[in-house]
Amino acid sequence: MLLALESVTKSYTGADGPVPVLQGVDLSLEAGGTLALTGESGSGKSTLLHLVGGLDTADSGTIRLNGQDVTELDDRGRAGLRRGTVGLIFQQFNLIPSLDVAANIAFQARLADRYDSDRANRLADALGLGAQLRKYPEQLSGGQQQRVAIARTLAAAPALVLADEPTGNLDEATAGQVLDQMLELVAETGAALLMVTHSPTLAARMDRRAHLTRGRLA
Repeated sequence: MLLALESVTKSYTGADGPVPVLQGVDLSLEAGGTLALTGESGSGKSTLLHLVGGLDTADSGTIRLNGQDVTELDDRGRAGLRRGTVGLIFQQFNLIPSLDVAANIAFQARLADRYDSDRANRLADALGLGAQLRKYPEQLSGGQQQRVAIARTLAAAPALVLADEPTGNLDEATAGQVLDQMLELVAETGAALLMVTHSPTLAARMDRRAHLTRGRLA
């Protein structure tokens, strides 16, 4: 099992005290598997992804990734996790404005010391970016920027890809096309994919679905 969450809880401090976000979540994902995480706004979907990716820490419970308990890692250990094991795709793209498309795609792989120019070029071609490599993010459409963000994550060959509404800025038809490409490329690398989505259509394309309601899996 690549990923296993057991009894994970997380609360944030509100004006009237602690506000529970995740309440005893159990979840697992095998290597190479794909899982859609759905739920209404505020149900804890993004929080769960942030905990798995080491961007935040759980209050209690365990999160095991490749047998390692993420909850026991310090800041440096969690940063290493994001460099080498976990790839993150956000709706906001988070591209580096001063780097062209080719350099943005290479960025994460170079940090992980896994840059492979052939892999990066194949990803760019597969995502329709072959003619955009010398352009800068501001010269691209929103859909093209999202494809660059996907290529950047997959170029580093992570064991687990965490995607938070990765097609949220795209229309349904384009979102379906981008997901097709993502699933094909993830399968090629053998990575697992955990994707937050509001779209039942996109969720149905994944191997499994899990639904969060008020911080609990239904």
